[in-house]
Amino acid sequence: MNTLIIPAYNEAANLPHVLCVVKDMDCFYEIIVVDDGSSDQTAEVANSFGVRVIRLEQNQGKGGAIAAGLRASETPFLTLLDADLIGLQPHHVEALGQPVLNGEAAMSMGIFSSGRFRTDWAQKIAPSITGQRVLRRELLESMPALETTRFGVDLAMTNHAKRLRLPVVEVILHDLTQRMKEEKLGLARGVAARLKMYWEIMRVIGK
Repeated sequence: MNTLIIPAYNEAANLPHVLCVVKDMDCFYEIIVVDDGSSDQTAEVANSFGVRVIRLEQNQGKGGAIAAGLRASETPFLTLLDADLIGLQPHHVEALGQPVLNGEAAMSMGIFSSGRFRTDWAQKIAPSITGQRVLRRELLESMPALETTRFGVDLAMTNHAKRLRLPVVEVILHDLTQRMKEEKLGLARGVAARLKMYWEIMRVIGK
């Protein structure tokens, strides 16, 4: 059984594009949206799709939101998707899950291709920062300091699997991209949010 966890912070405008695709997919035992202390209508939007919603009172960062979803789930497999994906289709989700659900890998990582140049380029340079993953539950449960990794959580998951010498597979996701922070927040706030994200990632690299 497979649970989908979507960490979301102020994603009311973007979340419907993802939930419209996944809500009727029969590969999921449950869909959990973790509202990470949003100040917009993220939780209300998620509720309108009939999925399970966990609302954190304060922003915990992406790692904390994923940890909350992990605690609320029971299935042996977990799928993680970002809330701001553009162009998501069922075949992307199915391709991402296949290596793990078939027992070929402990974790799969979805890599954008033929979406948009900037997001394609970013994941080509640093594939470990992708937020699109399927993994075995025990891999996430055994991660140290999951709740405090914030935006460094994606890289931390990759590093943890490598330390355990577990097989990890990259899955190319054609025609998929996501909204960038500058698009969501405006140039100045978006750049500031991006720099903060990079700092949180660098903290993981330094460990």
